[in-house]
Amino acid sequence: MKIILDIKDEKSAFIMELLRNFSFVKTEPLSTHKESVIKGIKKGVAEVNLINEGKLKGIPARDLLNEL
Repeated sequence: MKIILDIKDEKSAFIMELLRNFSFVKTEPLSTHKESVIKGIKKGVAEVNLINEGKLKGIPARDLLNEL
């Protein structure tokens, strides 16, 4: 199982040290690129959810393709 944790910078060293002490846990910090990709995906999912709830107007796929 993979878990992503959002930890305050001042507490990250402590949490990483704690996790490294468990033999069954493998820790790997995210690169800046991976972090930005994940944030972008989360933002996109949130927008889709708002569109599905009717709180945000979506753009039809045909209009999007015509813009290209």
